[in-house]
Amino acid sequence: MLAGRLRGIGRRAEIEPFFAHPEYAIVHLVHAGLGVAGSIVATVQPAVGFALVLFAAASTYLDLNTRLYLVRSLLFRRASQNVVSPGNRPDAPARLILMAHYDAARTGYIFSKASNRIRKLPERTRLALGPFRIFFWLGLAPLLPILGARMAGLDATWLNALQAIPTIVLIVAGFLLIDIALSDIVPGAYDNASGVAAVLSAADELTANPPENLDVWIVLAGAEESFCEGSRSFVKNHREEFDRATTAFVNVDSVSSGQVAYEISQGPVISLPHDPQLIELCQALGESGAAGPEGARPIRHPLLDDAMPARVRRMRAITLRTTDPDGNLAPWYHTHDDTPERVDAQALTRATDFLISLARLIDRDAGRAAPRPSRRTSARTGSRMRRIE
Repeated sequence: MLAGRLRGIGRRAEIEPFFAHPEYAIVHLVHAGLGVAGSIVATVQPAVGFALVLFAAASTYLDLNTRLYLVRSLLFRRASQNVVSPGNRPDAPARLILMAHYDAARTGYIFSKASNRIRKLPERTRLALGPFRIFFWLGLAPLLPILGARMAGLDATWLNALQAIPTIVLIVAGFLLIDIALSDIVPGAYDNASGVAAVLSAADELTANPPENLDVWIVLAGAEESFCEGSRSFVKNHREEFDRATTAFVNVDSVSSGQVAYEISQGPVISLPHDPQLIELCQALGESGAAGPEGARPIRHPLLDDAMPARVRRMRAITLRTTDPDGNLAPWYHTHDDTPERVDAQALTRATDFLISLARLIDRDAGRAAPRPSRRTSARTGSRMRRIE
């Protein structure tokens, strides 16, 4: 249906299949189990326990940053697909890739109950309390020096008490991950049918009135909710085609409630900054009133989205969202209340207009940066044209 919609506005559209591991909760449940097992085993075999926790920590870090799959690659997988609409100007000075994921998430207690309490906290506190930051920095990471001390021969009562804290964190995380794995899939209107709608509307406008200096691609990715496997597959398959300096990824995610926001960083373990030039353009647009009277808000996202695979691979990328005035996502994010009836048409329109305005600004900057022929070259070209005539 999405490919047909793109073809209907005069664009090429291709279906690119890939394999995904849909149960991210099971992946990280295995990581939690390895951490707990390593903590227990270390009481009798410190070196073995340390090795288990080190493997779990490394696999978790690499997985959450979409760099390399260790545990995930051992689990079951299924077919998914990206809808890819290449641009028709491969020789343009710059390339713009508009992205949105079309799959929906599972819910769970951490989204439906716990998140409402976290929403009341300041932004930096919410960032520090990102679920996988707690999982990694309070669960797996502290076990490594503790078990290292055991390997060195230290065996004290206080060390046992200290070791119990991250072990309990991992046990609690395991139960929360089981809850997510057993939960239902949500309707997904805010996250992320709204993002798909905004990208399709922008594609319609940019096809009817094409930018002068951009080769505009549209990518509607699958498997984002299994932690960006669709966008990761797209970036890995096409990165040889994209020049890092002249290619920009603009990801659109959850844009139908509140004011326009743009991410300045994201990351479930550490914060990875987005492209400075794209951030500056978003800031300028927000100050110009392109996002409506409320402006556009910079936010730090404590999880990951489809901009992450491109950013990790040192490409220019940013994500657009809509949030409440405090930078929170909609209260129905990843819940069964995320229905079409809750879509705020005005918020979606503001986000779409902001996206199109951002594309125009990127086009303008690409035109300024494009090399211009010298007067001598122009004269030679004109002379040749006169001789041909």
